[in-house]
Amino acid sequence: MSLTLCNVHFTQQAEKVIWLSSPLAKMLKIDGRRTINVKLGRDVVPAALKTVKRKGHHVFLSAGLRRSVRVPKSGNVYLADANGDEIQLGPLIGVLTDGDRSQTAPFGARTGFVKQLLAVGQKKAYFFAFTPKDINWQQETVHGWFLDGGGGWVRRVVPLPDVVYNRLPSRRAETGSYITSLREKFVRRHIPIFNWSFFNKSDVYSLLDKDPEALAHLPESINNPTSEKIKELLEKHHFLYYKPTGGSLGMGIYRLTYHPKRGYFVRYRRGTSNVLLRFTSFASLIRMLRARHGARLSGYVVQQGIRLIEIDHCPIDFRFHMHKNGDNRWVVAGIGAKKAGRGSVTTHVKNGGQLMTPEQALSRTFGDRSSEVLQNAKDAAVKLSEAIERNYSHTLGELGLDIGIDKDGDIWMFEANAKPGRSIFKHPALKEQGRASLQYILDHCLYLSKFRRKDES
Repeated sequence: MSLTLCNVHFTQQAEKVIWLSSPLAKMLKIDGRRTINVKLGRDVVPAALKTVKRKGHHVFLSAGLRRSVRVPKSGNVYLADANGDEIQLGPLIGVLTDGDRSQTAPFGARTGFVKQLLAVGQKKAYFFAFTPKDINWQQETVHGWFLDGGGGWVRRVVPLPDVVYNRLPSRRAETGSYITSLREKFVRRHIPIFNWSFFNKSDVYSLLDKDPEALAHLPESINNPTSEKIKELLEKHHFLYYKPTGGSLGMGIYRLTYHPKRGYFVRYRRGTSNVLLRFTSFASLIRMLRARHGARLSGYVVQQGIRLIEIDHCPIDFRFHMHKNGDNRWVVAGIGAKKAGRGSVTTHVKNGGQLMTPEQALSRTFGDRSSEVLQNAKDAAVKLSEAIERNYSHTLGELGLDIGIDKDGDIWMFEANAKPGRSIFKHPALKEQGRASLQYILDHCLYLSKFRRKDES
């Protein structure tokens, strides 16, 4: 397959005709052909083929052909040629999300991110966003949202996409039969869909339970622990985290500490305040947890606490935003260091945490060794991402890893998120990494859709 970037134009003829500029026709070695199949997404339409004398790589589509193949807009896009019988425009990339149907913000709070992402792909692909309700499975079309030239939105009906980037925001909806069926319909049609669903905290530890490379970086964790097991781990490690398997943003997390001479201590977040409680016995601690979460304490994971590096007596952890790139390899797109608020259970900014660059955090704790420690953490993050992918049954293209570094420089992974938030990129020093993250998404979509140059394969 050859691949070139071309400029698509529309004409008014009613017949199904495609004109290629002379240099483009020559490069594709289709001089002299009279007809060719034109493909977009899953639609293939035969058309009369003509050439036009014009410098550069240009494609002109008649109105009749444009309607038949549902080409959404003019402008730059890739053109792929398969053995001279067919040319394909695209790729057609769909971002699956949800929204409130407003004309100015069709995807609610996610509209800004979607707009940034689509803008990155404007001159290389047909990049659009859509919701589950926009799909017509009988006709195999999508009523998608495209950016117009002025930064607004325009809707177009297009064929099913070549690849789907899943950014559905609801954990609950994703576990339902409707969304499960939707994803499986894409798979049955051999349409790659990546970032299948959210992880639960316990999922990741189950995935990596027998992966030696990953286990070296995982704190001891137990899913749905009994009270006896919690007591055993507290006496072993003296410091645990107790957290909901499906939680996010630090909600519902408890930090449990055991001092043999002073008793048991629990920290957690209640409303906008940090709470610290002391118990003289383990039984009274468990009674409190059961009163708040039910007798069985199910849906929770207990995890060995790690004594993280600190600044001003406040723990620091790191969010590594990972992507698959255009070569299908895991890379570190961005790293944010998060300093916990005083007395907080977690480092989340909403709970009083502070966002820093990793260089700022590590230079204050490791001095001259900071570059070495950071590189070790990056290498570990790539290995952990590869291990998760190796043991996961669906296609992944993006991960958020919550990583801690202890005072010896050892690297620990606490959580992996299959649909990571982008709050670290709000830091002024990380904005460039945020732009790189968007480019990685586009590049990986090009890879999955097979729109790649020969010299890139």
